[in-house]
Amino acid sequence: MESKWKAYFAGLKKGEKLPAKRQLLILLLAGILLMVIIIPVPDGKEEEKETENKNSRTVENISGYEAYLEEKTARILQYVEGTGKVKVMITLRSGTQKIIEKDQQSSSRSTVEEDSQGGARTSEDISSDKTSIYEQHSDGSQSPYVSREILPEIEGVVVIADGGDNAVVVRNITEAVQALFGVEAHKIKIMKRADT
Repeated sequence: MESKWKAYFAGLKKGEKLPAKRQLLILLLAGILLMVIIIPVPDGKEEEKETENKNSRTVENISGYEAYLEEKTARILQYVEGTGKVKVMITLRSGTQKIIEKDQQSSSRSTVEEDSQGGARTSEDISSDKTSIYEQHSDGSQSPYVSREILPEIEGVVVIADGGDNAVVVRNITEAVQALFGVEAHKIKIMKRADT
């Protein structure tokens, strides 16, 4: 067997052409080898990284949501008479809540019992079973179907404005923030902006 291979390779060195079937076979094997080298093998670390990325995206989304609210609120409060330049800080109570869609199945069963004196009593047994609904992704993975998302509640608001020392301006800003966010007055602090 070894002498056949030596003769085969010696013929290649002399410049003999390979038969078309063997050329095709060599190309096919080389292609398969390249595919094996190129395609990565998934490991558990990638799944952990994906989970970490989702968590960091949630924190970024919450920070982005806070920044969005602060910027938009500051922009609108600048138009209130007497406020001047405004800076707003908003803190959120919790993160975003996702409501998972559930499939609910209910069943009921009635039972009639008779006692020794001829009276009858009816009892009804109602049972309910809830299961989460999942959506299938293109990569074959599944995740719970989110029917709606509840944005985080606002915990407190601090407004720093040029007119923060004027009682009328403070009242107007407080009422505006209450109307916008439904935050109680004791969770809103209005202060005068320092000259810098």
